[in-house]
Amino acid sequence: MAAAEPNVLVIVLAGGEGKRLLPLTNDRAKPAVPFGGCYRLIDFALSNFANARYLKIVVLTQYKSHSLDRHISQAWRFSTLLDDYVTPVPAQMRRGPFWFQGSADAIYQNLNLIHDENPDIVCVFGADHIYRMDPRQMVEHHEAVGAGVTVAAIPVPRHEAREFGVIEVDDQGRILAFHEKVDDPPTMPGDDSRCLASMGNYVFDTSTLIDVVTPQDDTYTDLGGHVIPALTRQGVAHAYDFSTNIVPGQDERERGYWRDVGTLDAYYHANMDLIAPHPVFNLYNERWPVYTHRGADPPAKVSRGPGGEPSYVDGSLMCEGSIISGAHLERSIVGPGVYVEHDAHVTDSILFPGVRVGAGARLHRCIVDKNVQIPEWTRVGLDGGDDRERFAVSDEGIVVIEKDRKF
Repeated sequence: MAAAEPNVLVIVLAGGEGKRLLPLTNDRAKPAVPFGGCYRLIDFALSNFANARYLKIVVLTQYKSHSLDRHISQAWRFSTLLDDYVTPVPAQMRRGPFWFQGSADAIYQNLNLIHDENPDIVCVFGADHIYRMDPRQMVEHHEAVGAGVTVAAIPVPRHEAREFGVIEVDDQGRILAFHEKVDDPPTMPGDDSRCLASMGNYVFDTSTLIDVVTPQDDTYTDLGGHVIPALTRQGVAHAYDFSTNIVPGQDERERGYWRDVGTLDAYYHANMDLIAPHPVFNLYNERWPVYTHRGADPPAKVSRGPGGEPSYVDGSLMCEGSIISGAHLERSIVGPGVYVEHDAHVTDSILFPGVRVGAGARLHRCIVDKNVQIPEWTRVGLDGGDDRERFAVSDEGIVVIEKDRKF
C-alpha cells in the first residue's frame, strides 16, 4: 500500500517592504507589483502550490497590503467544499503592539494557524520570485532524507551571492554552514565563479518549526539569519537541488529558471525574458499554468490611427483591453486597459494597467506605473540627464515613472 500523502500547510511570506523596488512599492507591497502585464509577483508562488494541489495556504502580509489583499480576494478563491483556502493574514501583534520583527517572528505570531490545521509538513515560501516548481518533489525529498528543514538551493554568480543566504553542503546534501548575506561568500567546490544560494523556500517538519521559532533562551526573529543557522548547528538542515525539479510541460531550457526581482534592473530583465523570440520562461505552458485575476476587459486591439496611421507591433505582450492605435510598439509589455495613441513609439518598455500614451510620444526603456497619462510629444528614456532630473532611474538607466504621476 502506498504511503499516505502528508498533510501540508503552506505559509507564503508576503510582508516585505521592497525598498529596492521603489517607486513601484510606494503604494503597494512588493508581492503585489504587476509583472508580465496581467500578473502580480505573488501569482507565481501561489500557482506552483495550486498546480501541486497544496490548497491550504495562508499569506502573511504587513506593509501596504491593501492591493495585495484585494488581489488575493479577487483571484485566489478555492472551493470551500473541501476546506481549501488562500487567505491573507495581517500582523496580529500577539507579542505586543508592534509588527513582525522578521520572517521567523511572523511565523511565531501565527502559530495558531499551524495548531488549527495540525499539518505534518509546513512549506514556508517567499512571495516575490519568478519560477516554476513542483513543491511536491521537495516535500518528498525532505521526507526521504529525514530532515528537520529542507532549503531549496540554486547556484548563482559569486558577485550576486552577497544578496542571498549561501549554503555549504556535504555529499549527502546536509547543510554544513549557512551564511546569510555576507560580503565574501564561499564558492561551490570546484567552481570559484558560483555560490550555492538559498531560494528562500523552506520545508519544515511541523514540530521542528514550532520549536525553533518559539522564544526560549534565544529569540530567533529571522529564518535566514537565525533559524536556518540554528538548525544547521543541530545537524537537521538539508538542501534541495532545485535543478532536479521536473515540472510538467517544461522544457530543458526553463528547468532551473529562477529570478529574484529585488531590484528595478532585475525586475526589468525578468519581464524582458518573457518577450524573447524563444523565451526561457514560458508563460504558455498549459500543463503548469500561472493563474491570476481575469477581468471583463475586451480583447486587445491593434488598429490604424484616426488619420489612417498604420500600427507596428513586434516582439511584445499585449493584455486584454489594450489598444494600439496607429502607434509603434516594439519589445514591450502592455498591461490591461493601456491606450497608445497614433504616432507614439514605445520600445523596450513596460506599461502598467491604465496607462495612456499620447500621440507622438516616445518611451524607451521605461517602466510606467498605473494610470499615468503621458502627454503628447513627450520624450522619456532618450536623454539620461533630463530623465534623472524628473524621474527615478535605475543603475542601468531604466526610467521609472511612478503611479499617478502628473506631467
